[in-house]
Amino acid sequence: RGHKLRVIGRAGVGVDNIDMAAATEYGILVVNAPTGNTVSAAEHTITMILALSRKIAQADASMRRDEWNRQRFMGVEVRNKTLAVIGLGRVGSEVARKALGLGMRVIAVDPYIAEESVTKQGIRLVSFEEALVTADYLTLHLTLNSETYHMLAENEFARMKPGARLINCARGGLCHEEALFDALKSGHLAGAALDVFEEEPLPKGYPFLELDNVILTPHVGATTEEAQINIAVEIAEQVQNALHGRPVATSVNLPPIDQHTLDVFGPYMRLAERIGKLQAQLVDQQMVKIDVHYAGELFDDDVTPITVALQKGLLTPALGDSVNYVNAPFLLRQRGIEVAETKSLGHHFMNAIRVTVHQETNHRTVEATVFGRDDARIMRIDDYHVNAAPRGYMLIVYNQDQPGAIGLIGSILGKNGINIADMSVGRVAARQRAIMVINLDSPVPRGVLQQILEQEMIESVQLAELN
Repeated sequence: RGHKLRVIGRAGVGVDNIDMAAATEYGILVVNAPTGNTVSAAEHTITMILALSRKIAQADASMRRDEWNRQRFMGVEVRNKTLAVIGLGRVGSEVARKALGLGMRVIAVDPYIAEESVTKQGIRLVSFEEALVTADYLTLHLTLNSETYHMLAENEFARMKPGARLINCARGGLCHEEALFDALKSGHLAGAALDVFEEEPLPKGYPFLELDNVILTPHVGATTEEAQINIAVEIAEQVQNALHGRPVATSVNLPPIDQHTLDVFGPYMRLAERIGKLQAQLVDQQMVKIDVHYAGELFDDDVTPITVALQKGLLTPALGDSVNYVNAPFLLRQRGIEVAETKSLGHHFMNAIRVTVHQETNHRTVEATVFGRDDARIMRIDDYHVNAAPRGYMLIVYNQDQPGAIGLIGSILGKNGINIADMSVGRVAARQRAIMVINLDSPVPRGVLQQILEQEMIESVQLAELN
């Protein structure tokens, strides 16, 4: 019924309460305010680090019980300690900057940042494994999705440095809470500071309440007077820009484009975004450059909308709702990642997109096309020809080309109640290396992925979510 509705403003980041598909269909621009609370969230993280180091909350509680026990609250300095920042987005970068000001050594994990862009700031990019084993403090600044859910669990806590401290002011669910509880209670971890939880408000009898090496706050990382004002001003400015036809920096859906362009490029924009999501989940090193090759007469016109859709897909697994068609190119440039376009007329298929992600020591290639109106198909992954639908949950398995490999994977998935929707296999030569691309109806738990990887003929396994 909103026939005059032109713009919807969300005073915050999340847009779960807005029907994005319907808004886009009706040409309604949706904008949010993702930067207004950056400083507040970062300051809360630093506050948690310091409070954890000096046992501020515990000492205050003791004083209120009329106790005076100085030795019990012996603390540690943060100067010269190593802080691992997992995710160098807006908040993570601000935390890193403030930590450097406190004299901390800052390392970071973020495959979407070019190394040279952070080295000059005094930050060293490392692998996730190195962060676990070297950090004195580890702070999380990631969105929650199928890739990051329970990214810190029993195995990860066991590999963390004895006496390390964990801070999570990002999203509940990034940590396996039961495993964290065990690591804290055993003393392997010296402490944790948590502002977010899988279940909010906390259920009665929440086990962490019994631990004296944990600081808990009720999801107040962005709750400051300044942040609320900043968010209000930011969303007002963006709505005003939208109503006056000026550029909008925080659009979270595709700004209206002419119907002809949408009719021609629409299927390939959707395909490109999914290629980007797949590539983001395939890479295992820092991205350095993205090469996009368009083959076919369809792409004679300006292909910017397709390239932008690809860029959005590349960043979505890591940045979630904060990345959109407006800011995706800027965010990639900000991370020092170059995107190059090339075109040609001839190809095996009438029209196709080939995306090569160059990493520090290797590269990954995905090539795809659209049959008919909207039947998208991945035709190649690296050197292997396949025929796979880029949708839902995709299991990519590299295996030795031996009899029984397909049945082995099917058997493991079946025993764990995971249904196969579609499958494609490819190989370069018989009895060498092969690939399986399996579409699934549901995600694969980490334990099942590990079970597959442990099989003798399996070389690697990756799960990608393209929903």
